[in-house]
Amino acid sequence: MRFDDDAGLDTSEVQDRRGGRVPGGARLGGGLAALIALVLGLLFGVGPDRLGLSSDGDGQGATGSSLAEVQRSCRTGRDANAREDCRTVAVVNSVQDYWTREFARRGGTYTRAPTVFFDGRVNTACGTASSAVGPFYCPGDRKVYLDLGFFDDLRTKFGAGGGPFAGAYVVAHEYGHHVQNLTGALSRAKGGGTGAGGDAVRTELQADCYAGVWTRHATTTPSASTGKPLLTSLTDADVRDGLDAAAAVGDDRIQSRYQGRVTPETWTHGSAAQRQRWFYQGFTSGDMAQCDTFR
Repeated sequence: MRFDDDAGLDTSEVQDRRGGRVPGGARLGGGLAALIALVLGLLFGVGPDRLGLSSDGDGQGATGSSLAEVQRSCRTGRDANAREDCRTVAVVNSVQDYWTREFARRGGTYTRAPTVFFDGRVNTACGTASSAVGPFYCPGDRKVYLDLGFFDDLRTKFGAGGGPFAGAYVVAHEYGHHVQNLTGALSRAKGGGTGAGGDAVRTELQADCYAGVWTRHATTTPSASTGKPLLTSLTDADVRDGLDAAAAVGDDRIQSRYQGRVTPETWTHGSAAQRQRWFYQGFTSGDMAQCDTFR
């Protein structure tokens, strides 16, 4: 996975709240039980409001260093090839460049959404969340929230093999939820229940499929800054890293690791096999119309 060294990065699409302090926090109890509830209930999910997290503040959260760090350090594709936070900025740019063009091709309008870097806790329009919830998209403020430490957690806590594209898959999945919000799929699926065939699982699998669609087109999507693809190289090994990350966060894998048993009736995100299947469906087809997990 490599970016064009000379391409400019659009840091306006990332808000850096790392180092900020947020009063209060999620009221789900403490200890390992709370962590497991958060992991199982929200990992790669949509908004902490679905877990009943408290909303302390106006939803704007701490500003921390604001954009200072990424603005200083993340200027070009060369920076993205050298630093994890800059690489994430580049992925956000590439994903949104693709969906902007795809919506326009279909006669629609894509509204670009920022990603918020945070550590510890963050206030959102969906409630106050801690890093333990993993990456998530909040439909209330149309933002993706990401603690970059989660990329390490993929390897150390969930057994993924790692690699730079594992993180890219995470980001692309969350923007899949933003696409669902723009198309109305999120509102149609709200409250559809859990379980292997429930709307919650179907929603997550569609976001996986959309991540695969972007992956297929990532190296041919022109950058808004240069007119040339921002992502210049994506190997078979990178795609395998994405598939591996998708499997690592399957409900069955997580339940087996943290509960010691698998309970499909409580699934909210899909099994490892389902998540891989739908990511690969999007990748091989390159067509969002082939991502109808609700059929």
